[in-house]
Parts: sequence; C-alpha cells; structure tokens
Amino acid sequence: MSATVVTFPAGETRGQGVVSSVHADDGDAVVVVDATPFHPVDHTWPDQPGDAGTIRLGDDTVRVAEAVMAAVGDDGTFAIGEDIPVKRGVEGWTWLVGHRLDAAEAPVWLTAGVTVELEVDESRRHALSRGHSACHLASLALDLAVAELWRKDAGADALGNPDFEGRANQSSRIHEDGAVDEYRLGKSLRKAGFDTEAFTATLAEREARINAQLAVWAAAGSASVIETDGPMIIDRRRWRCSLPEGDAVMLCGGTHVSSLAEFDSISVTLELPDPQTLVMTTSVAAAGA
Repeated sequence: MSATVVTFPAGETRGQGVVSSVHADDGDAVVVVDATPFHPVDHTWPDQPGDAGTIRLGDDTVRVAEAVMAAVGDDGTFAIGEDIPVKRGVEGWTWLVGHRLDAAEAPVWLTAGVTVELEVDESRRHALSRGHSACHLASLALDLAVAELWRKDAGADALGNPDFEGRANQSSRIHEDGAVDEYRLGKSLRKAGFDTEAFTATLAEREARINAQLAVWAAAGSASVIETDGPMIIDRRRWRCSLPEGDAVMLCGGTHVSSLAEFDSISVTLELPDPQTLVMTTSVAAAGA
C-alpha cells in the first residue's frame, strides 16, 4: 500500500479513488482510498477539522462525517488519529487518509478494489479555509502589534517580526469563518523577555492595532497559495501569502483561500480570562456574503 495521494492543496473538492481498505473504529466505519480531495484533521495539531462530504458509487451514496489521519505498519497494524504509535516519516509505516463514515458499518458496495467518487462539502471547506487563512493573518498582525514589548530576541515570524505566536501559542482551533487561539502569558514568557504587564495594560490598544492591520491586508486582495513538496499526505506543505510587506511563508497542513479578496473583513477580539491566559477570537465576513 502506498501513501494516500491528496488533491486538497490545489483546492480540489471532487475526485476519484480506489478503495484500499475498510476498518472499524470506535463504532464507526473508516474507509481508505488511494487518492482523495478530502483534507484530514491532523492528530498531532488538530487545529482545522477534517473535511466532510460523500462517497458515491453509481446511485449509492454514503456520508463522510470527517476525514482523519491513519497509518499502517509493514506488519499490517492499522491505526487512526491519536492511536498512531509513531511519528511521521518513521520507516516501516505508510501514511493514509481515512474517511470516517456517518455509519457503524460500511455499505456492502463499499469494498476494496472499487473505484468511487469522492465529494467534499464545498461550503464547509471554503468556510474552514477562510477561517484558517484569517487565523494565520491574525497571528502575524498580533506579532506586529506587540513587537516593541520584547526585551530579548524572540526569533522571527514569517514577516520577520518577533515571534510571539511561536513563543506563546498553546492551542488553536479553526472553525467556519473564524478561529480561537489561546496563549500562555506565564513566567516562561516573561523570562524570554516579553513585557506581559505592559501588554495587559494596553490590551485595547493592541486589539485596535491588530484590526487596523487586518483591514489593510484584507483590502490588498493578495494571492494566497499552498505549496507542496509532493502529492502524498505525508509530504510537507507550506502556506504562502503575498502581503504588501513581503511574502509570508509558514509550514501548514491545512486548506486556505486562494486570494485575500475572498474576505470582506477580518477582525479579532482579545480577552484575558485570567492573568496567565490570552484568548484571541478571529472572525471573518466573507466577500459577497
């Protein structure tokens, strides 16, 4: 068995695939095909949900609840998501995309060797892509808005600004037309040279700076693409966005808009639920909505 070929980096939402295997997992059926347009949720950093949609053979259709990561060992061991016992790239394992059905058992027509039509829920995919691109843009705008609060070298983000995102982010959850990111403002960040007291005292000002920057970027209508090192799910992928300040490039396995012209607006709110935690909520208004 070879690694699954994926076409979602090119924006595809439809395609054909040959069923490789069908498995049971947690009361659901999971179908593996040799090629798919479905983007799976990444079990190691599950920021973007997996695609939903359908698998069809002739007049028969079954719903895919979510695409997931899977892997099979040379000894035949099959694992899904968090149950995968090895890291990516470990010799002796093949990486796959599984399609978790909205059913406990796969229909009888869905068996190894048949060629099926796969179709992603386009509306949901596009909304998640907007949410993911906006999430990256918001993190870059956040880095820029707090750049002068660093007293030590924090490393550089994709635009060359101090990397608050990389230093402090502890979780990111993307949803349709938005995202929620949580940052840790603890002792380790202060030791790294970040002035948390000045930040919390000027939270409203920082939020206004971020939103002003996001308005400029959304209005620019810049190109946004996914670059890949190959066609397989295991191959490295990067998001590139041609902003007025220069190209922002970062490793990313998710899906994205093809142009910032797809946004009418992007905005964030900053909240401090406790002195050690920053929550940034990103919201999108789609162009033409």
